[in-house]
Amino acid sequence: MDDQFTRAEAAAKSVLQRSPLRPEIGLVLGSGLGGFADSLADATRVSYADIPAFPRSTAIGHAGQMVVGKAGAVPVAVMQGRVHLYEGYSAQEVAFPMRVFGRMGIRAVVLTNAAGGINVNYQQGALVLISDHINLQGTNPLTGANDDRLGVRFPDMTHAYDKSYRELAREEASKLGMTLHEGIYAALLGPSYETPAEIRYLRTIGADLVGMSTALEVISARHMGIKVLAISCVTNMAAGILDQPLSHQEVMETGERVKTSFEALLRGVLPRIQGDS
Repeated sequence: MDDQFTRAEAAAKSVLQRSPLRPEIGLVLGSGLGGFADSLADATRVSYADIPAFPRSTAIGHAGQMVVGKAGAVPVAVMQGRVHLYEGYSAQEVAFPMRVFGRMGIRAVVLTNAAGGINVNYQQGALVLISDHINLQGTNPLTGANDDRLGVRFPDMTHAYDKSYRELAREEASKLGMTLHEGIYAALLGPSYETPAEIRYLRTIGADLVGMSTALEVISARHMGIKVLAISCVTNMAAGILDQPLSHQEVMETGERVKTSFEALLRGVLPRIQGDS
């Protein structure tokens, strides 16, 4: 059996021995959203290359390091960038950072991503709470032998995205005068963007957003009993909605434009999650 537990334990120990902090919440910052980690106090930065068995980011806009530090008074472990199936990684490798978070003692995660907007009520730069996902990536990180030390064989996904966390995120957004949407995220393999026909199909099956990440991380987190809050930044409208080509440059530029409001929301949400987790 592939002993993810032992490898995750070694990786977690490698990170924790570099910092006196013991993070309670883990964050994953997606394309163009990594700036939040630069503002942490008492920060220790560890390159993914220096963490045993940890997969390395190759995507543009993903710094490829874990930062352990404090957001206000809240100790957090922040991933500046993630890995994706389209980089050639397996589902288990994509989900491995969640295993490491679990072995670090983290019981709640905030996952962020850049997504294409399918719901026409969204605009470029909108922030959307993910309420559910549709996994169309053709794989699952739990395939193969189950390790009962990590979680049960058949984990329930009814409440994969924590309802109480979404409620407190809406409350914090309201205090900031921000509009926060809610929607269903479709995860596809990538790296090519979807065709207009694929977007019509996704809208038909109930998707509001589309991206190339997050779903496998959520499955792995929930397998371990870690609670999840996930927020998408709509960095572009999906293919066929606007008559213009899609580009990663647009993704990065939109992430930069919304980062101030996005980081303010995170700073409001983290102490609330700390109190609840």
